[in-house]
Order: sequence, then C-alpha cells, then structure tokens
Amino acid sequence: MNKHLFLDQIYALVKDEPNVIANLANISAFLNESLQEINWVGFYFIENNELVLGSFQGKVACVRIPIGKGVCGTVVLRKKVIRVEDVHQFIGHIACDSASRSEIVLPITVNDEVIGVLDIDSPYYNRFTLKDEEILKNVVEIIEECVFKNVVDL
Repeated sequence: MNKHLFLDQIYALVKDEPNVIANLANISAFLNESLQEINWVGFYFIENNELVLGSFQGKVACVRIPIGKGVCGTVVLRKKVIRVEDVHQFIGHIACDSASRSEIVLPITVNDEVIGVLDIDSPYYNRFTLKDEEILKNVVEIIEECVFKNVVDL
C-alpha cells in the first residue's frame, strides 16, 4: 500500500464535505475496501458516558459499550491506541463478532478530549502491525482535523 496515496484519497473524501455522518460513512467504506484481512471497521462516539455505534462496515455490531469496558472503552480511558494480537486474551473483550481474532482501536480526540474511537477487527491473529498503527494514526488525524474542525457541540 502506498501510504501517501492512501492518505491523499481519504483526505479527498472529506476535505470539502461538511457532514460528519457522510464523511465517517465514506471513511469506513474506504477503509473496508482498502485494508486486507479485516472483517469490521467503524466508529464509536461518546454519548452520555458510553460509546455509541457510529458509521461502520461489517456485520451487525454492539450498539453501546460502557467506558472502560472492552478494547474500545479501554482506549477511551487510556487515551492511546491499543493493538490486540488475540482478542481472546484481552480481559473483558466484548465479542460482537465471534469471527474476530485481533483488533486495533484508536482514540479520536478533539480539543484534547477523546470523543470516540476508530475500531478495526480482523479474523486473523496478529493482523495489525506497528506500520498499520502509524498509517491509521494519520487517518485519525485527518478525521480530527477535517471532519470535526467545525463541530462545536458533539
């Protein structure tokens, strides 16, 4: 994968579109089409002290996740990326899709506050590398800067 082309394509999807839902839907679809060996990609956003499902691609998902629970809720508390080589070894993992074996979750931050997460699952163990993490951090930066730049009330 050409990192610069990949990121340029994501930027092009969102740079002129002000609608958050449209942008997140397109980003999740683009990631689903572009990333190999994944079975779910999507967003969760904080609402009333829990994560609520946003735009995604994949099987039906858990709608609400308590802050601090599962990989997604833990990312919100720690405010940092978590890569899980084997989700069955992650204490408190929430299995929305029993086919998932590994996962990467990245926090989305606006004004120094975590507002949600980007969650990607794979049916393969050890799917996500440090290189994947670095590229996906760049994707999240585009989301933070372009998608949420004019959003005042989340």
